[in-house]
Amino acid sequence: MSGREMDFIKEAFDDNWVVPLGPNVNGFEDDLRDFVTSGAQQAQGAWLSDCPSPEKQKVVALSAGTAAVHLGLLACGVGPGDEVLVQSFTFCASSHPVTYLGATPVFVDSEPDTWNMDPALLEHAIKERIRLTGRKPKAIVPVYLYGMPAKIQEIMEVAARYEIPVVEDAAEGFGSRYDGRVCGTFGRYGVLSFNGNKMITTSGGGALICPDEEAWREIMFYATQARESYPYYQHEKIGYNYRMSNICAGIGRGQMTILEEHIAHHKHVQQLYCELLSDVPGVTMHCNPSPRFDSNFWLCTATLSPELKVKGQEQAYAQVVSGAVGGAAGVTHAAGSVHTAVEPNANVEAMRMYLDKAGIESRPLWKPMHLQPVYQKNPAYTNGVSESLFRVGICLPSGPWVSDEHVRYIVSKIREAILPA
Repeated sequence: MSGREMDFIKEAFDDNWVVPLGPNVNGFEDDLRDFVTSGAQQAQGAWLSDCPSPEKQKVVALSAGTAAVHLGLLACGVGPGDEVLVQSFTFCASSHPVTYLGATPVFVDSEPDTWNMDPALLEHAIKERIRLTGRKPKAIVPVYLYGMPAKIQEIMEVAARYEIPVVEDAAEGFGSRYDGRVCGTFGRYGVLSFNGNKMITTSGGGALICPDEEAWREIMFYATQARESYPYYQHEKIGYNYRMSNICAGIGRGQMTILEEHIAHHKHVQQLYCELLSDVPGVTMHCNPSPRFDSNFWLCTATLSPELKVKGQEQAYAQVVSGAVGGAAGVTHAAGSVHTAVEPNANVEAMRMYLDKAGIESRPLWKPMHLQPVYQKNPAYTNGVSESLFRVGICLPSGPWVSDEHVRYIVSKIREAILPA
């Protein structure tokens, strides 16, 4: 925390603005808009003509990033019977809102450079869905996995050819940039998240970047229960109670004062991991593929070679997990078995267990959506990239409280866990 959060919260209580609107909400939206449109003119190229004008973009603060995905899709006209092309390698919040609207997520696999939506496979999927259904998909949802920018130029060029709107899921990519332009500002709508583990937090919350005033007003309408302008409550469309509270927005305003500091810290931690693990065979950090990509490194991720042997590997998956792993929040069902059809390799699970015993929280990568039982019947266009990464990948600590000393300790334990070849 920066210390400024309590000033804004106190102001909200003093002024009796303890509601899902108010001065902090307005101020937070203004701060967000100023940030996401900064540096936009650095990006060059004819392809940007299909992107919103930074001068016109506006931001709506919402209760969650999931709500932002939901409203962005709604604004694109997604409804029952439609299909939406969604990156498979992501958290479920990217795809679940498609089903809220009665539509079908169609999953598209990743390319190996950024781990995000493969533009060539995306175009193939579009052609196939048109051939099979006679209709174009209603929207495209690429994701900035772990903060890494996608190949957004290629994705936007494909989307423009078929005139399909893009809803960028930048929930993990707040502050990441592509060609100097902030991720989430290229598509028709952009999604941000301020969950407790994100680059900044409002304890919970999110935001939707809108292309212009008209779109912004429509999103505001749906986010506040879709009331018509009568002296009584008149509803002609289904709306949602999705606005951010003035208290949460006060936290966000304080957090915005240290956003750049947080981004710089995450990048520093990533660089330190890269330096300290550079001579460890079989451990590879995921890095920016070229100068065009500027990840915030929300999470620092690595892959472990399948040949790597880790202490305790023979005990991996020996016991059924009974609750949420690490700091994962929420209520879980008890696992019904030790294994699932697709899971991280035994050496990855052994490394997670070894680090956990040393007081270090690490996690596997997201399990691709096309491999989730709830989506087993959904169409999917795959190339094996996300599944192979899920089997070998691990997320390492990288938050604002992770110090250089912590990173050195973590790396020492990783080295300690690896058995001689």
